[in-house]
Amino acid sequence: MSRVAVKPEILRWARERADRSVESLRVRFPKYEQWERGEAAPTLKQLEAFAKATHVPVGYLFLPRPPEERIPIPDLRTVANRGLEQPSPNLLDTIYLCQQRQVWYRDYARTMGDRSQGFVDSVRRNVPIEQVAERMRRALEFDLEARRECATWTEALRLFIEQADDLGVLVMCSGVVGSNNQRVLDTEEFRGFALVDDYAPLVFINGADTKAGQMFTLAHELAHIWLGESALSDVTPASTPTQQIEIWCNRVAAEFLVPLELFKQELPRQEPLAEVPRLARRFKVSTLVILRRILDARRVDRETFQRAYDEELARLRARVKSRGGDFYLTLGARASKRFARALVVSTLEGQSSFTEAFRLLGLRKMETFRDLGQSPRL
Repeated sequence: MSRVAVKPEILRWARERADRSVESLRVRFPKYEQWERGEAAPTLKQLEAFAKATHVPVGYLFLPRPPEERIPIPDLRTVANRGLEQPSPNLLDTIYLCQQRQVWYRDYARTMGDRSQGFVDSVRRNVPIEQVAERMRRALEFDLEARRECATWTEALRLFIEQADDLGVLVMCSGVVGSNNQRVLDTEEFRGFALVDDYAPLVFINGADTKAGQMFTLAHELAHIWLGESALSDVTPASTPTQQIEIWCNRVAAEFLVPLELFKQELPRQEPLAEVPRLARRFKVSTLVILRRILDARRVDRETFQRAYDEELARLRARVKSRGGDFYLTLGARASKRFARALVVSTLEGQSSFTEAFRLLGLRKMETFRDLGQSPRL
């Protein structure tokens, strides 16, 4: 049986890149330690299986030295005021998949004769925050009147996503890579990103985050779209980013969701924190956003805000329950209903291949694809 020469440092790089231990790989590859020490070599079949287990392109394993992988969009994440370095395979693969979907939809939109989206790159940072937020609300039709029809702020979040998708933004929200439920995204690594394009602007929201966090992330990433600057972000309502663009997008997001002057009129003079649930119902946003606006209104100090925010976040996380759902509704959220509908139609009309559709949607069975095309949820 022929063996494949592969450098031990490449195997070690792939293992560490995937955050795998030697012990975990030994279960599937009994001689793995010998491979990494250069005392034995895998077969081609074993090497292909190793590449799959570590989520690395098999071609990388034949390189003379580990490649330097860079995030393909501006990285605005910070931890303790320092940029993050090595991206995980899950993050990279999510960005790559979204870029592929964006390229496909851009070509589709241009083929269909669609016009470029006028809201993309339509504002500058010297425009007052209030004006930018108002422009976004008008374009998205997501003002307080629209939200008043929603029973809860979670319903308002669904409406928010639908309004953005209807406007022309490909909104993708998922907590896993593609449709692989074994590859869960880490909210400590990122919370969202924006990919700017005149025909196919795209926002990705880390669905592993709380619903409360997702609403703010969507508003923040949409601010990036209006500004015309792609970015990878890790902001929350409690964040104090160091980059000016992130500070600006955070301010726009907060003003978009809860106009400060109107909020001040609703805010009682005494014990503002006691009014958080009522104000969340009034503005149909999460309690975390309300806490942020109380800080912005200078009704509490930073320390009091952070303590209340941490307590509320812990309460929200404790309420989260894992439950199943409608597969086709979930797929529409993960891949954007706008994108999924267009790809299904294009494929059924013979303009796109089934192979490409299955790859971009993360499907394996023809029956599933046919059911998707007939689903009223999409």
